[in-house]
Amino acid sequence: MTMTRKSPTPLNTHPLIALLVLLFLTSSSWAYDRITGELFASRSEVMGQNGMAATSHPLATQIALDILKQGGHAVDAAIAANAALGLMEPTGNGLGGDMFAIVWDQSSQQLTGYNGSGRSPQDLSLEWFQENGYKDIPKRGPLPVSVPGVIDGWFALHERYGQLEMADILAPAIEYAENGHPVHELIAWYWERTVPVLEAYPGFLEQFTIDGRAPRAGEVWKNPNYADTLRILVEDGRDGFYKGELARRISDYMAENGGFLSYDDLANHQGEWVEPVSTSYRGYDVWQIPPNGQGIAGLQILNILEGFDLSEVEFGSPEHVHLFVEAKKLAFEDRARHYADPEYMEVDVDWLISKEYADQRRELIDLDRSARTIEAGRPELDEGDTIYLTTADQYGNMVSFIQSNYRGMGSGMTPPGAGFILQNRGEMFVLKEGHPNTFAPGKRPFHTIIPAFITKDDQPWVSFGLMGGGMQPQGHAQIVMNLVDFGMGLQEAGDAPRIHHTGSTEPTGQALQMTDGGEVNLESGFDYSTIRALLGKGHRVSWARGPFGGYQAIMVEIDERTDPPSRVYRGASETRKDGQAAGY
Repeated sequence: MTMTRKSPTPLNTHPLIALLVLLFLTSSSWAYDRITGELFASRSEVMGQNGMAATSHPLATQIALDILKQGGHAVDAAIAANAALGLMEPTGNGLGGDMFAIVWDQSSQQLTGYNGSGRSPQDLSLEWFQENGYKDIPKRGPLPVSVPGVIDGWFALHERYGQLEMADILAPAIEYAENGHPVHELIAWYWERTVPVLEAYPGFLEQFTIDGRAPRAGEVWKNPNYADTLRILVEDGRDGFYKGELARRISDYMAENGGFLSYDDLANHQGEWVEPVSTSYRGYDVWQIPPNGQGIAGLQILNILEGFDLSEVEFGSPEHVHLFVEAKKLAFEDRARHYADPEYMEVDVDWLISKEYADQRRELIDLDRSARTIEAGRPELDEGDTIYLTTADQYGNMVSFIQSNYRGMGSGMTPPGAGFILQNRGEMFVLKEGHPNTFAPGKRPFHTIIPAFITKDDQPWVSFGLMGGGMQPQGHAQIVMNLVDFGMGLQEAGDAPRIHHTGSTEPTGQALQMTDGGEVNLESGFDYSTIRALLGKGHRVSWARGPFGGYQAIMVEIDERTDPPSRVYRGASETRKDGQAAGY
């Protein structure tokens, strides 16, 4: 199926639209030369031969580089960076959350995935929620807490790939936790917003504030309890978290405060090695972790778009935005109805990401009109706070790694002396029977956090991710389009303005019937002619209530002209976060 380009429908200009246009044209940090039509990144790509790290915090990036310089594996560097981010960016992740990773192993020439998500408490049931009058699982407090999976993920990855001792990997985070580090501006802003929301939960004020307030930008933050927890991991390994004194402390704390997460829930936890799934997009293979995450939504979007000839379509044009939004709507309806813990899914993943199924879905797209009938759910999915990082080492190994406590800093439940907050991912369950994501004991909830990877001719090309709840599969698809369809560089692909559509049915199952096609949120940088044309197609357009996501990426290039062939890494870290890409 191919498309033809159509002229935008003229509309009378409204004063509010004029104001909107002014905001779009003047407030962008992403540079676009409207005379030459060339795109420019906010900064140059970073390059290095022996290693690369891209994280959402410069200090975490430097820690990862130090690990790589010691001869560490990319997995070692990823764990060290994640441990540091749990201290330095607790607004986006922590030891109380889950993780997912995709690893390129140079020796076997294969991609491997790890699903580090925890399960719901065994002693909590759907009937309990119903009998106690709950229509939805609360956003915070003891009830949305599920088993933290990140520590198990660290040790599983380290056992298979690690080259340095865990004591050396966690040493930098322990040192910063003891001696302190200056809090960055964006993190301080999120932290300040979170304190009034979580201050009522036991242990939070004592461990995550300074005299009852969030640390200010530039203020030195210490977390000695966090250092103590990391020392337990160094001494006792994963069992120190899931079966030792710390597990009993978590269990006792939850029981004392109306929670259900128990010692047995922690002791029985086990993450899962998984086979990543992929689709081919114009000769590039794009890889995701299969459900219970939402990564395959990005693959479904790309499959639908592959049937359109985008070779003559300009970035930011009405055709570009319209086709992307309509493909997203189709993929997200499947996301709402089918994605869940794979033990509870009725639809085969291979079918959902097949070209045959994409051909069927593509026929539903009208090139001239926005699809109007949309079942819309709660918008809270887009509030998930997450960190994404990627590392690459001198041996050719690469890691795509994502970790989160989910909403904000998590549930607010802060075990005594632990230095971390338990996640609230259990909020994603549905409290009604018959939905694939219905709450059940020992079940993994729907997950928004997704790492991504691209290969070309069975060789690694790009390890990347983009944070931000329900924005993530939308962002992943746009990054691939920017690289493949629009020929952007790695930094440019992340800095380019993004499209964000809301209004699709959410996996929480709390659906309403919507008849206006949802809303297209555009970041600054899209031309007024595009906005007018989208309005003419029936789209509702608004300015971004973002920023939308936080992108990090590493690209690898092999020069076969040298003997032996030389490897060069390119790194990118966008301006929407406080991050840094650095290599050596």
